Amino acid sequence: MPDTTALKSTDASAAPVDAPPPATDAGPAPGKPRSLWSDAWHDLRRNPLFIISMVLILLLAVMSIFPGLFTSASPREANLAEHYLQHPNWGHFFAPDWLGYDGQGRSIYARLVYGARASITVGVVVTLAVTITGLIIGMLAGYFGGWIDTILSRITDVFFGVPFIVGAMVILTSFEKRSVWVVILSLAFLGWTSIARVARGSVITIKQADYVVAAKALGASTTRILTRHILPNAIAPVIVVATIALGGYIAAEATLSFLGIGLAEPTVSWGIDVSAAKDQLRNAPYVLVIPSVMVSITVLSFLMFGDAVRNALDPKMR
Repeated sequence: MPDTTALKSTDASAAPVDAPPPATDAGPAPGKPRSLWSDAWHDLRRNPLFIISMVLILLLAVMSIFPGLFTSASPREANLAEHYLQHPNWGHFFAPDWLGYDGQGRSIYARLVYGARASITVGVVVTLAVTITGLIIGMLAGYFGGWIDTILSRITDVFFGVPFIVGAMVILTSFEKRSVWVVILSLAFLGWTSIARVARGSVITIKQADYVVAAKALGASTTRILTRHILPNAIAPVIVVATIALGGYIAAEATLSFLGIGLAEPTVSWGIDVSAAKDQLRNAPYVLVIPSVMVSITVLSFLMFGDAVRNALDPKMR
């Protein structure tokens, strides 16, 4: 007679058929692989450098678009009799006299707020212009090669050999009235060479990829290959260079305005204020220091942003 007790013990200890497998240390099953952009965004969200720079850039953007949200004072209203080089009143936050008054009796805080518009406009528009120009020239030179590459590369070398600030000074001195758009055109005319070189190198590497060769074999047009296959894969290093260069264009505008060759009155600009305050360095150093610090913070914000984007988009930097 069989031992039923032993059979019951064995059946009780046996695991059911539909029981889940025991947990292992292998971790969860890998999900759908992320693309380059989603992977970069995943890294950027965890980068304190990116968060700090993005907050500062957003603040500067809002200040340039809606200056009335930050001050009700006019940046051009002058009162020499009452406010000539009046010292800052640190207790009146965001009031017209918070940062004092300049040598013309104008509110430094109001001019600081309204001066953001000219600097941000110049930096952003010049960056967009040089990115589009450099990207088109670099893609054409890198994709077609041959005599097209030779001609475009030599033209790029000629522009690249011109010192940026000196060339901009030569162009701007030929204009009697130097508005924001004149400064933008002069900087964009000389600033596209670096992006063109980066785009050319990326396109030369990408056009040898299998998916580009397959698209050519299937009879895809040149326009389709450039826009659908090469451009999305070559844009990453261009974006990195453009974001880093944006801060340099803001610094260039401030430098030209300081030298008296860039923007001129009645345009409100940080560079103009720094140039006007250089004679008051001994009597009222704050008139020079405050707009200079604002320029430095703005340039540093964009450089930090570009550095964070470079680290996220370049796998070698991780």
